[in-house]
Amino acid sequence: MASRTFFDTNVLVYLFDSDSPDKQSRARDALQQALERGAVVISTQVLQEFFVTVTRRLARPLAAGEAEAALRGLMELSVVQVDPDLTLAAAASSRRDRISFWDALILAAASAAGCEQVLSEDLQHGRSFGSLRIANPLLA
Repeated sequence: MASRTFFDTNVLVYLFDSDSPDKQSRARDALQQALERGAVVISTQVLQEFFVTVTRRLARPLAAGEAEAALRGLMELSVVQVDPDLTLAAAASSRRDRISFWDALILAAASAAGCEQVLSEDLQHGRSFGSLRIANPLLA
């Protein structure tokens, strides 16, 4: 059975961050390995955050057209639509688990998609939220 891995925005951004070559290489390796193991999952939240980050927050931002092309590529992955039910689940998780709403929304989308693992630089490496395991593929 294929394993499903959810990618947080920050890991995907490093694919395009030439100012962080080590993390860029680790992000590429993580994506390749996840694709070989099974489904790679993201959410509409990740797509939105990705576009804003790569066009505005990188030291060398992508041009809007290049960022849009990257979005189109990412949209070929399995994409979870953030809806009202996921929003409510994230609100409850944020309160219960004492994490940011945005991190809770990532977890809610990953859980809804049946993922086993969330790759993130922001969430605590090694922590579990129910059946979801957090891993930071960018660690040296």
